Amino acid sequence: MPTSATGARPLSERGFTLVELMVTLFIIGLISAAVVMTAPDQGPTPGGEAEVLAARLKRAQEEAVLTNRAVDVAVETVGYRFRVQGRDGWTPLTTAPFEPVAWSPGLKVAIVAADGAQGVRFDPTGVAGAARITLSRAPRQAGVAVDDAGNVKVDVAPG
Repeated sequence: MPTSATGARPLSERGFTLVELMVTLFIIGLISAAVVMTAPDQGPTPGGEAEVLAARLKRAQEEAVLTNRAVDVAVETVGYRFRVQGRDGWTPLTTAPFEPVAWSPGLKVAIVAADGAQGVRFDPTGVAGAARITLSRAPRQAGVAVDDAGNVKVDVAPG
């Protein structure tokens, strides 16, 4: 193995040592961890869930008008589900887009209806009882309002 009088490595033997590579990878790992920890939560927001609920309520209203049958949307703390009124009583709707939906973890739900109901019921003409459904996960909040005419509106509080 040739050596030089100055002690410098020959050009073919230059490179990084294992320690240098490990220190570099450690620093990259720290930076990556910091970026992941500061990234915002990509889970569903109350506003997003309110938009989906409003769209499905509007579709339930259309179903009531198109089939000439009352459609009920039962809102519970765990999620919501759809039912349709038939000759033999209420039958659950389970086909798209009416399959039951579970709320995302940590979402708090409150409903205030004019008639004290725990949901929204659209009659065959599309009219519904007034109700307001509030979805919240600190510090965000959103609401879905249904008026007496069956109109569905979403409002998202800033935050």
